[in-house]
Amino acid sequence: MNLLQKLFCLSWIVGAPWVLGQTWPNKPLRMIVPYTAGGGTDSVARSLAQQLSKTWAVPVVVENHPGAATIIGADLVAKAAADGYTLLFSDTATFVINQHLYAKMPYRPLIDLAPIAEVVQLAPVLAISNSVPANNIKEFVAYARANPGKLSYASFGSGSYPHVISEQFKRMANVDILHIPYKGSAAAVTDMMGGQLSMLMVTLSVFEQLEKAGKLKILATATEKRLSLRPDLATISEAAVPGYSANVWFGLATTAGTPEAILDKIHGDTVKALSDPSFVEKAIKSQSLEPIITTRAEFATFLKSEELRWGQLVRESGAKIE
Repeated sequence: MNLLQKLFCLSWIVGAPWVLGQTWPNKPLRMIVPYTAGGGTDSVARSLAQQLSKTWAVPVVVENHPGAATIIGADLVAKAAADGYTLLFSDTATFVINQHLYAKMPYRPLIDLAPIAEVVQLAPVLAISNSVPANNIKEFVAYARANPGKLSYASFGSGSYPHVISEQFKRMANVDILHIPYKGSAAAVTDMMGGQLSMLMVTLSVFEQLEKAGKLKILATATEKRLSLRPDLATISEAAVPGYSANVWFGLATTAGTPEAILDKIHGDTVKALSDPSFVEKAIKSQSLEPIITTRAEFATFLKSEELRWGQLVRESGAKIE
């Protein structure tokens, strides 16, 4: 190889990532949501997909693949082509909880998925059916203790974040509440309004309008501090269960092995969306969520620390799925 050829190869190697980043995407993308349509995860995913579609001038199609505590949808992404055209939008369970619950999993979250961005933090609150004779979290805990096994709570399947944070609540509050898994929040909320279900802990936006209509009761927030959007809501910790808190978030990832230039582009355009005041107000804060902006490296580091934290929570909850 002569000098001219060597210089050409070197220039191609250096320039290839830039060219790749400039030409990608040139066809429709899939954004996999491992939950049913209509829930909180799905709603945020569709808002982000719509914004990215505008930025990239190609469709970003949201596909719902619920089941097996998000494992079905996440495994689909883990085994997709490493070209950035299949994205995963999901919550804490997918990235850092499931590996502590399941003895066998078809994918390794921190190895087979390429983290792109932490997108938003949730504001999980504890809501109950009107059929439960309690008007605040202290009364609810007292009633649950006096009636062991009589009440029930919903999750989106074993290992989902409502499952783990509710089990944590049960343990710390010393109450016996039956776990009933659902595929998504819509069906659970319907049963709660009908009196067939007692309690659900998910993000505030799922319940707000129903609370205003008098169809259910929001008792407290599961966050460490009171919500700026609802300062009237006491935290579970301050009002009834000292030390209790739950940190839940949504993140974006794709298949491991995807070129760095593509990962950087997706991250950069996601950050651009999260920095747009109009988008944040309309799509994020309207759903009682808080946008989170970090680098890809910071998100990867955060995932490792969260994996350790949730591992401890799962062990303490005693939850395990063979």
